[in-house]
Amino acid sequence: MTEEAGSPGADDACAWGERLGWAFGLIADDPAVRSAALDQLAEAQEQVEDALGRCNELWRLTMPLGAEEQYQEPAFREARRRYGRARGRSLPDGLWGRPASGDLAHWPGLPYALLFLEWEARYPQEWTHHAKAWGTKQSLLRDLALAHQPEAIRAKLTDLVEIVVHRAYRCKDREYVRVARAVDSADLRGRLDRAVESDSPWARCQAGYVRWLLDRPDLPNTRRVWRAWLAGQAPASR
Repeated sequence: MTEEAGSPGADDACAWGERLGWAFGLIADDPAVRSAALDQLAEAQEQVEDALGRCNELWRLTMPLGAEEQYQEPAFREARRRYGRARGRSLPDGLWGRPASGDLAHWPGLPYALLFLEWEARYPQEWTHHAKAWGTKQSLLRDLALAHQPEAIRAKLTDLVEIVVHRAYRCKDREYVRVARAVDSADLRGRLDRAVESDSPWARCQAGYVRWLLDRPDLPNTRRVWRAWLAGQAPASR
């Protein structure tokens, strides 16, 4: 993803904290803390909409200048900067300036990417209502599965896999298979084995599928394979 004017992609951890530190309230156990964070998110999203509206207005007004002159026009440039700054203080917009390489291991926005995924995993209805972004969820999971993560991040991803297999399937949850394969460990396999033995039909099915694929790293995680698993006709690994 490319960085735009005012993008937070290259900022350091302190700058990220100043912009989005409040967002950790979205995953708080205390409903009052989550409510306050949701109010702040709504305000941030409103500021993004206002800044975008101003950007679009100036884009229309400066069109007669021609493409090159238009993007050098001072008022339009400032409007674009303000829009970029507003996006950096909101979710999911603040996560869109990720490294183009997809390597998130040293990206200072990584804690907020994990926060966004944990919010969706733990409080799916609030996430869906206030910040639904299936494409962002998918791309984050794919990038995280490619990154070489330190142990603390691997532990967080292991927790997320466990949470997700215990709940009803949600859009793009199948991407967690990539993550499970990336952080495969005795700990993760033990958690999946316990989920398979649980009373939850979702956990038994989904954890069983992920556990089965961990033993077959060459088998693609496709809809055909998933449907075959559901039908009890899982194909043999190639």
